[in-house]
Amino acid sequence: MKVLVIGGGGREHAIVHAISKSPKVDKIYAAPGNAGISELAECIDIKDTNVDALVTFAYEHKIDLTVVGPEASLALGIVDAFEAHGLKIFGPNKAAAQVECSKDWAKAVMVKHGIPTAAYRTFTDYDEALKYIHEQGAPIVLKYDGLAAGKGVVVAETMAEAEAALKDMLLDAEFGEGSVVIEQCLRGTEFSFMCMVDGNNVLPLPIAKDHKRAYDNDRGPNTGGMGAFSPVPLIPKKDVEWSLTNIMQRMADAMVDEGCSFSGLLYGGLMLTADGVKVIEFNARFGDPETEVVLPRVKSDLFSVMLEVASHKLTTRELQISDDACVGVVLASKGYPKSYDKGFRVVLPCLKPNHIIYHMGTRHKGLDLLTNGGRVLMGEALAPTLSEARQAAYNDILPSIYCDNLFYRSDIAKDF
Repeated sequence: MKVLVIGGGGREHAIVHAISKSPKVDKIYAAPGNAGISELAECIDIKDTNVDALVTFAYEHKIDLTVVGPEASLALGIVDAFEAHGLKIFGPNKAAAQVECSKDWAKAVMVKHGIPTAAYRTFTDYDEALKYIHEQGAPIVLKYDGLAAGKGVVVAETMAEAEAALKDMLLDAEFGEGSVVIEQCLRGTEFSFMCMVDGNNVLPLPIAKDHKRAYDNDRGPNTGGMGAFSPVPLIPKKDVEWSLTNIMQRMADAMVDEGCSFSGLLYGGLMLTADGVKVIEFNARFGDPETEVVLPRVKSDLFSVMLEVASHKLTTRELQISDDACVGVVLASKGYPKSYDKGFRVVLPCLKPNHIIYHMGTRHKGLDLLTNGGRVLMGEALAPTLSEARQAAYNDILPSIYCDNLFYRSDIAKDF
């Protein structure tokens, strides 16, 4: 079978890597892909937002399954376009993608269907929002109601931070014109719960935890993620099982009831609080960088499960999961998540078994590998324990990567 993976980051590299292990897959294409993905797939120079060109390519090349990585493609209705041409595609249609594309819509559905989440209000008027913030006080959470590449959320610990974030989102339109969801600040341990979903059928993947802040000790600005690990010992098994039944399954059922049945990967950004597990947010696709530490632990044929979902015939009831832990650390361009330079040469080591380097933002220039994004690489290791996996990542993999314009956090998976 032939597969097309849409996107060109670390998440897509991990998806391509997992699909490449299937004995059913003969050929993989990636659009646009990256330097690392090119070792496993044929990269096609089509942007992930060029829906018409992607449909044409899939139709002309008789692609058996397309897998969507980025949220921007989903928001444009790429699934609707593919299905209109009779093409199988893994991902939710435009209506179901609202679960990520509109935080206000997702919150309303959660409240209506009794899915635990933080109290909130949504504003389009700056003065009204500012008044509400002062009434509630800090800490408080502000979320741009739309797509912002994982950077449209501010946990404001002070009123000054809250006011600055509100100005960015509503007055300066940093992420575009739109509204702002302002919600109660929850405290607890965050974790990511990704599930394959086909209508009312929900198939869980192992949970993971990522690190959002740019610098050690969770300092600095929010990023798309500076590292991740799986499993998450701080989240008891009973809470994972409770979350599957009362959050992930309930949200899948709610979306069927709302007339926008979900098909694809439903991501729950959850938090274990003193009052139990609550939803921080839902996403409509694989998380990044969580996917990079979850998929290497999956021993089942991921392609077969994705095909079942895309065919609306999910019959797999349980995935085979490795007992090994996985720890991954992101190497980012200096200056990220703000302005940064590209085009720095990278030299990678030969990898030992159970060591992986996923490419997030790279390109080839002749024989040279160059940086081509904010997050550039993710070095990770599989080992029997988190401690051993972390040690392998930091002691064996990261020091062996040469580039004079990269930085990384030194505390991923520390004390877990």
